[in-house]
Amino acid sequence: MLRRQFLNRLGLVLGTGLLNSTSVIAAANSSLTNQQIKPGDWKTLRTLFPLTKDYIQLSTFLLASHPKPVSDAIEMHRKGLDENPADYWHDRFLTIEADIAKVAAQYMGGKPENIALTDSTTMGLGLVYSGLKLEPGEEILQTTHDHYSTDLSLASRAKRTGAIVKRVSLYQDPAQANIKDIVNNLTAAITSNTKVIAVTWVHSSTGVKLPIRVMADAIAKINNKRSEAKQIIFCVDGVHGFGIENQDISNLGCDFFIAGTHKWIFGPRGTGIIWGNDKAWQQCEVVIPSFSASYDVWLGGTTQDMVPVGEHMTPGGFHSFEHRWALPEAFKLHMQLGKNNVEQRIHQLNTQTKEGLANIPNTTIYTPTSTELSSGLVCFDIKGKKADEIVRAMHKKGVIMSSTPYRDSYPRFAPSLLNNEQEIEQTLAHIRSLV
Repeated sequence: MLRRQFLNRLGLVLGTGLLNSTSVIAAANSSLTNQQIKPGDWKTLRTLFPLTKDYIQLSTFLLASHPKPVSDAIEMHRKGLDENPADYWHDRFLTIEADIAKVAAQYMGGKPENIALTDSTTMGLGLVYSGLKLEPGEEILQTTHDHYSTDLSLASRAKRTGAIVKRVSLYQDPAQANIKDIVNNLTAAITSNTKVIAVTWVHSSTGVKLPIRVMADAIAKINNKRSEAKQIIFCVDGVHGFGIENQDISNLGCDFFIAGTHKWIFGPRGTGIIWGNDKAWQQCEVVIPSFSASYDVWLGGTTQDMVPVGEHMTPGGFHSFEHRWALPEAFKLHMQLGKNNVEQRIHQLNTQTKEGLANIPNTTIYTPTSTELSSGLVCFDIKGKKADEIVRAMHKKGVIMSSTPYRDSYPRFAPSLLNNEQEIEQTLAHIRSLV
């Protein structure tokens, strides 16, 4: 009814052209759903990507190549928008983002109403941290291991509100990081003024994966002794665990979970999500107006309490609709593969990488060996060689890797579902030739 009321208010008349277009799109949607892949079929999965085979790709976590189901969906929406942009958009924009959130929730857990859609992890961090309700003197506790997107978003919010940003180091030697020290270091830095805790699930600087559930339990114990107004909000940049770890995000223990979906998820470039529990969303204000049901609030067709919070917090405006609207295909692909299968496969290849590096002289590994504290990134260095020097040398040998964009920079691998055991062994052989 909301959609019909809105269209009537705009005076739009849906004619036969739109009906014909809709039937064509429905047929295309049907063909998309027929693209199936068996659980754990990594060989077939690789054929869905147009990635060049001229290189061993060990940096696909930076920006995903689009698998066929995703690229087909993008092309379907692009065709509809190019042929009849006004009708195609008006027929979808009030409902399609809620439909996307439903598929996202099937994959990640939680209620679809609590999911907002964004363009990236950075946008998600900016929206959450810019919208948090903070008072002068309240403290934001972040870590020394976060990406600069977190650093700058929190610094800007503190400047505008009078809040104070503090930082804590959770470990000194990443390879020797352990759960007890991480939790003790975090809790020791919490004060009576701490209002927000911001952490990163998997550190792109070292490959360390934080024990979020254990940290959340420690924060919950502190919150149990506080009034509702003083409760700590626990926020997680989850991008380098999302699409790897077999985790129901709503049971992870954090209040906000922010991630891009164009990395490990293989989603369309320029897409991301924010999940927040009910308590967390109440502590966050809208930064960019939405363009779905919230627009009908402005027109007087409904009231704000009838709009799901995720839709309310999803930035509106005209953007790359064909990319956002194709996002469900990435989640469906991962669910077809099996979340547990994905987790085991990526951990298997990363363990193979770490074990191989450990046997190469003059090589130091910075990522923990245990899968309990690591995920899909392996950071290391070679004595006497700079990170960029190693990355360039490996590129000449046909291996694409990357270096960590931090003051202490290390070369890093990211073995993913698009790699196999033979590629890992070839890469290790090339590393040996550099020593």
